[in-house]
Amino acid sequence: MSDTATPPVPAESHGVRFPAGAVGRVLFWVAVAFSIFQIVTAAHLISMPSQVVRAVHVGFLCALTFPLIAYAKEAGPALKALAWALAAASVAVAAYQWWEYRDLIMRAGRPTSLDIAIGVTLLVTVFAAGYAMMGIALPIISGAFLAYCLFGQHLPFPLNHRGYDFEQVIDHMGFGTEGIYGIPVYVSSTYIFLFILFGSFLERAGMIRLFTDVSMGLFGHRQGGAAKVSVVSSGLMGTISGSGVANVVTTGQFTIPLMKRFGYRAEFAGGVESTASMGGQIMPPVMGAVAFIMAETIDVPYVEVVKAAIVPALLYFASAFWIVHLEAGKFALKGLPKAELPSPLAAVKAGWMLLVPLIILVVLLFGGYTPLFAGTVGLGLTVLLILGGTAVLGLPEGVLRIVFWIGLGLVAAAFLQFGIDVLLAAIAALVLWCAVTRGGRRTLGDIRDSLADGARTALPVGVACALVGVIIGTMTLTGAANTFGQFIVSIGQDSLFLSLVLTMITCIFLGMGIPTIPNYIITSSIAGPALLDLGVPLIVSHMFVFYFGILADLTPPVALACFAAAPIAKAGGLRISMEAIKVAAAGFVIPFMAVYTPVLMLQPGGPLAEAIGFWPAVVYVILKTVVSIALWGIAVIGWMGRPLNWGIRGVAMVAAFTLIASVPMTDEIGFALAALAAGTIWWVNRRVVA
Repeated sequence: MSDTATPPVPAESHGVRFPAGAVGRVLFWVAVAFSIFQIVTAAHLISMPSQVVRAVHVGFLCALTFPLIAYAKEAGPALKALAWALAAASVAVAAYQWWEYRDLIMRAGRPTSLDIAIGVTLLVTVFAAGYAMMGIALPIISGAFLAYCLFGQHLPFPLNHRGYDFEQVIDHMGFGTEGIYGIPVYVSSTYIFLFILFGSFLERAGMIRLFTDVSMGLFGHRQGGAAKVSVVSSGLMGTISGSGVANVVTTGQFTIPLMKRFGYRAEFAGGVESTASMGGQIMPPVMGAVAFIMAETIDVPYVEVVKAAIVPALLYFASAFWIVHLEAGKFALKGLPKAELPSPLAAVKAGWMLLVPLIILVVLLFGGYTPLFAGTVGLGLTVLLILGGTAVLGLPEGVLRIVFWIGLGLVAAAFLQFGIDVLLAAIAALVLWCAVTRGGRRTLGDIRDSLADGARTALPVGVACALVGVIIGTMTLTGAANTFGQFIVSIGQDSLFLSLVLTMITCIFLGMGIPTIPNYIITSSIAGPALLDLGVPLIVSHMFVFYFGILADLTPPVALACFAAAPIAKAGGLRISMEAIKVAAAGFVIPFMAVYTPVLMLQPGGPLAEAIGFWPAVVYVILKTVVSIALWGIAVIGWMGRPLNWGIRGVAMVAAFTLIASVPMTDEIGFALAALAAGTIWWVNRRVVA
């Protein structure tokens, strides 16, 4: 149960690790069992009703959360005893849901006294797990919604509802698929857990090192290379990671000290890493697990969500790359000597096998297969490669490549003919082979540790999904979302822009205290339908709230990602936050632009697409956005070959903001001001040189 190769876990999970001694071994094997349960249910090796899978999933989450947090915080005997009692209660609730599944269906809407007691126990354990794992903010918000269910009939119109009995509320929240066991827990127990495990295996196999070496080799020797390495490596990590804060505490351990060593200010280095790491959540294919929830929520194919996200994600990272390039030029920060850097080609040659599961995952996702199937195949291939690499250890590189491609071809052919059972059979054969060799047993130990690490890393996301089910349950029972939605619509009839600003403020305010996933679920449930009523395309409206939920982790006063970077950068979290906002400017701009010109997210609609056609409109909007990003960077950094005065910076900023809008004449004014700024910069630089 070695922990030496385990990357730091997200800050949301309080950095919990398995404690030493017998307790740690018990929890470790519970985590392994949790992962195995999720794999066998995802691969349909055992057939279980969806609601039972969700109940067992929540039971595992709480059973691990309470003792892990209690021992991580070195609680006293009384609190540890309470933690074990709550863990046992969680297991009992899951067992009851499993054992009584058919009877619960038959008496749906007519709960017994024991049903009510179990439902109350479920609520208590989920709220307690949320408090232990993420602090007080999300439990308070969820508690307020639960109180609204119970007492909302006493509020004045239009906030009131018709009133619901205590038994009806508990039955709605604790049983069925409308409350705690709703869509968020369904997605957590299938897609999210599977992709977190996938990332855990890839990280342990060396994917972080591969991404870092490739980034270092490509950009480490260039102007401001250290910061560019941070942007690129974090973007690559975002393809497999489920948490922006986890990216900060993994890649940031390397990139932030590197940036400081080459002259970047401490707060700027922390801001760059925070911005790039949070951007990982908008980078397909995983997108911090929200992509799967979004696809289920709005009932569209997963690939449509990815299609809408790809262009904004690339623009987000291009903006961060441009900002760090200008900052490096302003302070004359050079890169590393090229001779001291790893070769990107050599890094890919050394770790080429790790890329195969990721490539196949993307191919399957874009080929129309479900995320559950694609994730299962990707995970199975990763395990197969790790075991296979051990089985052929010692072969020459050329022979190894031949064996690999022949083996992969045979597995692929058999897979197409017989399905996923072929992968499982190949894994089982390699497990037996590795069990009788010394190096193989060490590899099996790494796989076992990856299973435990994946389950542990999934705890914050899973607990948040369970707790946010109370909010979803309140809205489905009472229709509470309509009140806020009608308010937004009434404002939007006079000004769509004001409705968008109000929605943005709501997302950022909620995101100050809760993780991205519950923030997205809450705000999309409340504001998404309202924006749709105002004519905003469905995916664009959901992407709008998703973006600002992510950016909440960069905005003061909480700025979770920035405060996670603070101890690494040895700078204040608020100062890091202010720098992060500058670097992440594209993230604040792109959602507004996409509302007015949906082609930015490759969605049909908008007057521009109707006037000039879809693809010409896409090219034009991307060009306009790139120019706006370039002008914003010049304005906030104040450098373009030479230091710029405030007059030029002011013109550049006005031009950037003018290009964001999509009302008559703003584009013409924006491009004219951009040309004026560019011409002035060229003229000033020429005079200085002369």
